[in-house]
Amino acid sequence: MARKARQKLGEILVAQGAATQAQVEEAATTAKARRMRLGEALVDASVCQFEQVAKALAEQFGVPYIDLQKPEDIAKIDIAKLDATFKKTLVLPMVGPGRLRLVIHDPMDLDGLEMLRFRIGDFEQGGIASRRSIEGFIKGGGSGGAAKRGPDQQLMSSSMDKSVDRSMDRSVDKSIDIDEAPIIKLSERVIVSAVHSRASDIHIEPYEDHVRLRYRIDGECVVRERFPKNIQNALLSRFKLLAGVNIAEKRVPQDGRIKFPVPRIDDEGNPQRDANGAPIVDQIDFRVSTCPAHYGESVVLRILRPDSVRIGLLNLGFEQDSLDTFNKIIRRPNGIFLVTGPTGSGKTTTLYSALDVLNTPDRKIITAEDPVEYNFNGINQVQIREHIGLTFNAVLKSMLRQAPNIILVGEIRDREVADIAIQAALTGHLVFSTLHTNDAPSAITRLIDMGVKPFLVASSIQAIMAQRLGRVLCPKCKTLDDAPDPKFLKLCDIPREEAMGRVMKAVGCPACNGGYKGRKAIFEMMIMNAEIRDLAFQRAGISKLRAAAIRGGMRSLLGDGRIKILKGVTTPEEVAKYAQIEGFDPSEVAKA
Repeated sequence: MARKARQKLGEILVAQGAATQAQVEEAATTAKARRMRLGEALVDASVCQFEQVAKALAEQFGVPYIDLQKPEDIAKIDIAKLDATFKKTLVLPMVGPGRLRLVIHDPMDLDGLEMLRFRIGDFEQGGIASRRSIEGFIKGGGSGGAAKRGPDQQLMSSSMDKSVDRSMDRSVDKSIDIDEAPIIKLSERVIVSAVHSRASDIHIEPYEDHVRLRYRIDGECVVRERFPKNIQNALLSRFKLLAGVNIAEKRVPQDGRIKFPVPRIDDEGNPQRDANGAPIVDQIDFRVSTCPAHYGESVVLRILRPDSVRIGLLNLGFEQDSLDTFNKIIRRPNGIFLVTGPTGSGKTTTLYSALDVLNTPDRKIITAEDPVEYNFNGINQVQIREHIGLTFNAVLKSMLRQAPNIILVGEIRDREVADIAIQAALTGHLVFSTLHTNDAPSAITRLIDMGVKPFLVASSIQAIMAQRLGRVLCPKCKTLDDAPDPKFLKLCDIPREEAMGRVMKAVGCPACNGGYKGRKAIFEMMIMNAEIRDLAFQRAGISKLRAAAIRGGMRSLLGDGRIKILKGVTTPEEVAKYAQIEGFDPSEVAKA
């Protein structure tokens, strides 16, 4: 059955006798030219009263009209809940259990209502009253003050309607003060909500008619909110102000940092308190990046959690044999230990976790980073600033004169940095660094392609570890998968007979994100031996290096992921995102 079309506001006013058809048409032309509501144009032309427009809106949207001059309607308002947020946005909470119901004045302001939902949570429209009567009710302290005003006061109120805060009106001027309380509260809520949701990034992305807010949770981007376009400049400027970057500069990318206090909560969402009953507040660091885009600046906040690099090596996802090997490698007196993988694969967390173990008073540790993401007591951390000449090359040369035991280079980006890191390793230092390659054997060919001499690569590197971050199943809701998808089993090289009774699947519950909660890494650890060093010296290809590494005991990314699947830690679908058996054609499964 077709849905009945909603009657137009002008038709309702004509039917009620509040206006003629000619007056409605003239007001519609005026409203379009002045970018205002039809009701506002009729009131400005003295054709209708505010209350008549509100009654017509109530009929149009099928909700009760609330007359705040009548005691029986005043009794429907919950005065105890009427806090500053409701007063600022000119809405009134209604008495009653269950879902929050509000009296509003403009049901056509969809952007404003969506913004209000983000501020106070979900609600339903319980009734409509005129803006003037809601304003008078609030000013009268909840006593229906609008009913007692004289003609002069009513005239003053009519003129005030054009200048009061229109935070829920799309016809408002789009330049909102960034120091206004609603924008401050909104930005704070975005930050706190992201931290409590276990997000790693906050993405604020302008589009043609709205601003999209996304959180990256466990590696997956999730849309959390769509803000009205008219708050875009104020919201972005607020974050730029917090980050300490130039608010007026919108043409070039900028980087900044924010330190923000966030209340700590438990797994049930309740605030945690100390022994004295005071809320526990964590100071969270955010790395902020702005980038000019077609519809305005895109802003990304990377959430830097201090506890994420102190979770312990075992919690990173190592199997016991790999952990034993890792602990031996990081305790060697010299050489280079490389961690490879794409952006966001957890390389920095792994290296910081190693430094946390090695950070003792008898060792001197220096790092060169761009940027310094986490602060450690007892470690000398240097922030790279290329615009003043403080480059990786300059810092590394200075480091060698500081007599360190351990050096961490944030990333090997070019031949000069690689050469200095190798020289440091050959002169008795243990060097940690990262490289962007797909797997461990590729790191050797990448360094040689940079121009590093093969014999230096072969002699200085002790081990190379590749890693990826994959989501792990929620322990509260995961369940046995009675019919695992054969395509993903094949991709992960798991026979169906071996999978039955061992492979788990994601279900989803209030405690997780679609059946997954948290992430762990899958690793492949390549230890340099005589065969691999000889192949590196000969500039051998990746396939030969990989074959030699596997003969030497390396377990591939797929092999490590396979173990985690059969242990019920993650799913074949998740591992297949990062590692798959070579030469597999998915159509083979369909044919079978």
